Amino acid sequence: MLAVGEVPARADDGVVIDVNAQKKGTYPLALPTAPEGDAVSKEIAQVETFDMSVAGVFKVLDPASFLADLKTEGLGIEQQKWKDVGALGVIKFKATASDIEFRLYEVSKGTTAVLTKTYKRAGTTTRTITHRWCNEVVKYYTGEAGFFGSKIAFTAKGKKSSAIYAMDFDGNGAFAVSNNSSTNMLPAFSPSGGQIAYTSFMRNNPDLYVGPAGGGRPKKISAYQGMNTGAAWSPDGSKIALTLSKDGSPDIYVINASDGSVIKRLTNDKSIDTSPAWSPDGGSIAFVSDRNGGPQIFVVGAGGGSAKQVSFNGSYNTTPTWSPKAGKRIIAYTTRDGGHYDIVTLDLDNKAMTRITQNEGNNEEPAFSPNGRAIAFARAGQGVFIANADGTGKAVKVWSGSATGVDWGPAPKD
Repeated sequence: MLAVGEVPARADDGVVIDVNAQKKGTYPLALPTAPEGDAVSKEIAQVETFDMSVAGVFKVLDPASFLADLKTEGLGIEQQKWKDVGALGVIKFKATASDIEFRLYEVSKGTTAVLTKTYKRAGTTTRTITHRWCNEVVKYYTGEAGFFGSKIAFTAKGKKSSAIYAMDFDGNGAFAVSNNSSTNMLPAFSPSGGQIAYTSFMRNNPDLYVGPAGGGRPKKISAYQGMNTGAAWSPDGSKIALTLSKDGSPDIYVINASDGSVIKRLTNDKSIDTSPAWSPDGGSIAFVSDRNGGPQIFVVGAGGGSAKQVSFNGSYNTTPTWSPKAGKRIIAYTTRDGGHYDIVTLDLDNKAMTRITQNEGNNEEPAFSPNGRAIAFARAGQGVFIANADGTGKAVKVWSGSATGVDWGPAPKD
């Protein structure tokens, strides 16, 4: 990653910012509002600023520091004035009734844009277009896909019931996915993002349902006596791992995602085994068990075998989730190794643990963004937050209310 103040140079693979480098810093980016100052321009600037602020690799500069005359510049840049405020990159845009044009400049490369895109506005919201552009900027600089435009699902807790909600990752457009007055919990996006599995008590038993991610009538998938909870989809979407207690103690099973038939029982222990999470390569399943005392994180092969404990900090570790980053074996989970519940990540290969939250209330139920660069989680009594997955920066609230059971859907198809 680019060190603070370092002039960017293109790596051999064509990226400007090496996100895997040992030397870490952030890339100063200027996001001036178009001089028109109308509602569309203000919305574009607001969405750009939020996206780039949470991308994990940029430092968005304060517009109050800008020296350039934006009206005179138009879609171009006056190079020295942006150098003088410390900008390494500048984004300009212009919206008309028919389209929105964006330009990205690397200040060190002069007054020719290094990336230009024009999007037709017909049938597409300003927010959606801006998210698409911001994903292009992230890919230009890092070579990685961005997560802007993806969805987050969570359980919104009420006084007498709880509902499954979904929203844009930035908190925009939240809506109820479930449509009943019962208790609904633990949503999980399918790999395609088109469906959400969740547990509901609408028939007085914690049964597993799968419904359209946009809302609509769900299908009951698993209704065994007792628990049918904590769904985790296999990477190919054909199977679901979950906790069933139909044979006595709660254990981890794998079922067919279409009809709920049991494919395999993965654990068979007198302890409580819950919260399965499928690894992105499909080879492993993390879960929670109290077989060695308090709840800890274990990993077992997706085809079965002996389970291995992987968490050892504190006496209470729950709700594991895997980073989707290729070639990595990193999990995030909820820990209580002090006075509060916090989010940490653990690299299973080098055993490095990174703290994502600390001294900021009680935090639980982490979920990685589609590119693994951010983590969403619930903060008790406050809402849903997102934070950088490397532990830097401050978490940002995207939804206010009482929430739990957070899950982050796949990257947008476009």
